[in-house]
Amino acid sequence: MVPLFKSAAFAALPPAWPIDLLPANAAAASASGRTLVVLDDDPTGTQTVRNIAVVTTWDLATLNAELSAAPACFYILTNSRSLTAEASRALHLELAANLRAASAATRRPVVVASRSDSTLRGYYPLETDTLAEILGPFDVTFITPYFEAGGRYTLNDTHYVAEGDRLVPAADTPFARDAAFGYRHSHLPSWVEEKTGGRTRATDVATISLELLRSGGPLAVAEKLRALPRGSVCIVNAAAPRDIEVFAAATLAAEAAGSRFLYRTAAGFVAARIGQSPQHALLPPAAFSLPNAHGGLTLVGSYVPKTSAQLSALLAASVVTPIEVDVAALLDDTLRASTLAATLTALNAALAAGRDTVVYTSRQLITGSDAAASLAIGRRVSDALIYLVQHLAVAPRYLIAKGGITSSDTATRGLGVRRALVLGQALPGVPVWQLGPEARFPGLGYVVFPGNVGSDPALAELVQKLSSP
Repeated sequence: MVPLFKSAAFAALPPAWPIDLLPANAAAASASGRTLVVLDDDPTGTQTVRNIAVVTTWDLATLNAELSAAPACFYILTNSRSLTAEASRALHLELAANLRAASAATRRPVVVASRSDSTLRGYYPLETDTLAEILGPFDVTFITPYFEAGGRYTLNDTHYVAEGDRLVPAADTPFARDAAFGYRHSHLPSWVEEKTGGRTRATDVATISLELLRSGGPLAVAEKLRALPRGSVCIVNAAAPRDIEVFAAATLAAEAAGSRFLYRTAAGFVAARIGQSPQHALLPPAAFSLPNAHGGLTLVGSYVPKTSAQLSALLAASVVTPIEVDVAALLDDTLRASTLAATLTALNAALAAGRDTVVYTSRQLITGSDAAASLAIGRRVSDALIYLVQHLAVAPRYLIAKGGITSSDTATRGLGVRRALVLGQALPGVPVWQLGPEARFPGLGYVVFPGNVGSDPALAELVQKLSSP
């Protein structure tokens, strides 16, 4: 497909819906008596909200405790994108059964959003199919990959990734060549047909157009949602925050009239659904940098081209002590232990001396013979980074984890996080968690930096803000 020029494409669109819907959405979400439970396949889905809880376990006691507080929303970190398909299915079967039981026990109805990558990577339709087995049937499953801060837009049912003023069809980006979750189509109805193996034909996929969102508004969209055949899959176009706010308002209205929906969305939908306004001021370093004399730590495990460019800019800025971990050595059983020991010694010395440090995996991507083998390599590399976090001799002043799997494993396995609070964003699309008392470093400001978000100098700029005086 041919890229578009963003400025020209957006200028040709009808004007956005003129009414601010966030206050009404917040009121409607509260009045519904339901909690939006976001199942996040990596921690980056918290990148549009603030003052929202994240839990990393889904046992009945945990879910009962969260639902008993009757929150508008909370997140469950599944990290399912790092698992095999079989493991993800087993996880979702267990989680959905526990969620159904907790909802009944607390008498708190839930609405479920399966939050996944805005560049279309992840276990679709496996995860929504599994959720529907336990929590369904649903009238409609929505596909909503729009994410403003990441430059992900859906126009004319086609999903794009912004690169400057160019809108590149998602299937023409490196994300579509992901070893585990690659795809061929940017046209989302065709993507659904591809991912479902033809079970759902592109011609059978419903769509919500920008014209309807912008000219008809919430009531017209809600009317269309209510009229869709039961069991439909529906694509939602969006090119601005107001578009997703109109869609969220329409879902609230339709659900109030009796509809049951399942959402497969990127991060932008959640804040719109609960009526949370954008964070206009980014969090200052004092909000998440511990007052100690130790160095701060940045972990880089992501291999997407955006991360590699950001890492290069950080290293060029010379504001950190660099420690490279050779992935080939990590995968060699005869070299792994000595490589980790040497890396840990250097890391602890740097942090204790007050030097801000970046630990990063070597940039040559090593993949397996198939998706499962590639995931296994990724887990082995992630295990090594987690080992380093588990054996830190001092508490870092801050911790930035770059990449979805890296940030999830660091939180749950490296730091022992069971519950955290999303404070807000350090940069657009870059959330900061405050870790709970059970974590290895209670109160630590934990920055979840998605692999595919931000400008090339963004990581360096954030580290410079956090650097020691």
